[in-house]
Amino acid sequence: MQHQEIGAWLDDLASEAPAPGGGAVAAMQVAMAAGLVEMVTNLTIGNPRYAEHEQTMIEARAQADEQRRRALQLADDDARAFTAVTDAYKLPKGTDEEKATRSARIQQALLGAADVPWRTAQAAATVLDLAEQILPGANVNVLSDVAVAASSARAGLESAIVNIEVNRTAIKDEDERARLGDAVASIERDLERASAVVASVRKGLQR
Repeated sequence: MQHQEIGAWLDDLASEAPAPGGGAVAAMQVAMAAGLVEMVTNLTIGNPRYAEHEQTMIEARAQADEQRRRALQLADDDARAFTAVTDAYKLPKGTDEEKATRSARIQQALLGAADVPWRTAQAAATVLDLAEQILPGANVNVLSDVAVAASSARAGLESAIVNIEVNRTAIKDEDERARLGDAVASIERDLERASAVVASVRKGLQR
């Protein structure tokens, strides 16, 4: 995805190929959220009206750039993780040894496939942190874009929950299942934060 035009990537997404899929879309939502945070900071930095928030904006811009690049990598990682799962299920299972090898590979691949959306959610949470940080001092002309950044981050978070859970159901290790359950609970709390940012901007626009 990092070196592919968006139109071509969307063509791949719409095709019968199983990857890219929902996990990659979640990562792209986070990348777009980060890009919006960068845009808002760029339209605020250098404006004398917001001079007191200059340092916050500069720091947020740098962090958002890092998360945008991280999210793009996660989109690629998700496709590889999904392929690892499908490849594991294709392994032979004619003998007991083959069955054991196949089962172990499947479990390993499922853990990898659950890890990518968890990392995507962590990136989304970081972008959400940045949206919260810049909201008080952002250029008022682009406040709506802060809300859209939070909304996009929320979409990434919700998608991450689904993609963690779809893999978690097939994971046998109880400790890993518990860890992923805790991860989902953490993501659900971030959903509330995202909604609060959007509500705050909407309230301000109605004044």
